[in-house]
Amino acid sequence: MTVRPLVGITSYLEEAAWGVWRQPAALLPQSYLNAVSRSGATPVLLPPQTGDTGRLLDRLDGLVIAGGSDIDPARYGAPAHPLTDLPHELRDAWEFDLLRGALDRDLPLLGVCRGMQLLNVALGGDLVQHLPDQVGGEDHKIAPGTYNRQPVLISPGSRLGGIMGRSAKVPCYHHQAIGRLGSGLRATAWSADESVEAVELPDHSFALGVQWHPEADPTDARLFDAFVLATRKETKQ
Repeated sequence: MTVRPLVGITSYLEEAAWGVWRQPAALLPQSYLNAVSRSGATPVLLPPQTGDTGRLLDRLDGLVIAGGSDIDPARYGAPAHPLTDLPHELRDAWEFDLLRGALDRDLPLLGVCRGMQLLNVALGGDLVQHLPDQVGGEDHKIAPGTYNRQPVLISPGSRLGGIMGRSAKVPCYHHQAIGRLGSGLRATAWSADESVEAVELPDHSFALGVQWHPEADPTDARLFDAFVLATRKETKQ
C-alpha cells in the first residue's frame, strides 16, 4: 500500500461563527485541504500556538504556509502603513519558527500569498505594504472576497517554469508584495505591472512561494502535484 505523505498546513486563528456558536477558532479554507489531498498527500492543520516546532517538523514530509493577514512590518523594520492589518503576533511567531525549521531540514516548502511574503521576510527581505501606492491600480485585489485571474510571466529556467511553463493565468488576492528580495531567493514570476509573483530557493530541494492562490483553482493541480511529489522523495529518504 502506498504511504501518503503528511503535509502540514498553517491555519488562521480568528473569531468565527457556526451553528449557534461564535468564538475563536483555528480554521482554514477547505480548498487547501482539497488541493493537498487531490495531489496524493494527507493534510494536517497547524494552528498558531506556542511550543516546540522541531518535533512536529520531524514528523512531517512537507509544509505549506497558507495565506492570511499581513505580516507585522516590525519584522522587517518598517512602520505600519494605514491599510496594513493589525499584527497577529502569535501566528507570525509560529510560522516564522516553522519556516526556519523547514529550511534547516530542507523540508519541501510551499508558501502561498502571505506564505511567500513570510519566506521573503524570514530571509531578510521586505514588503511593499500597499501595492496600489506603487503600481497605481488595484488589479491584484479587485473586491473583498473576489479573486482576480491575472497573467504572470515565468522564468523558463526556474523550478516553477519547469512545472507551469512560460506563463499562466492565476487567481490573485493581495494588496502587499515583495519589495527587497531576501538572501538567496530568486524571483521567478512577474505580473504585467512587474510585481514579483513567485520566488524560490535554488539550493533547496523544494522551497517555492507564489503570490497567488493555487488552491483556489481546482482545474490546475500542477503546483500541488509537484510539491507533493517532492514530499514523496522526502518520505523515501
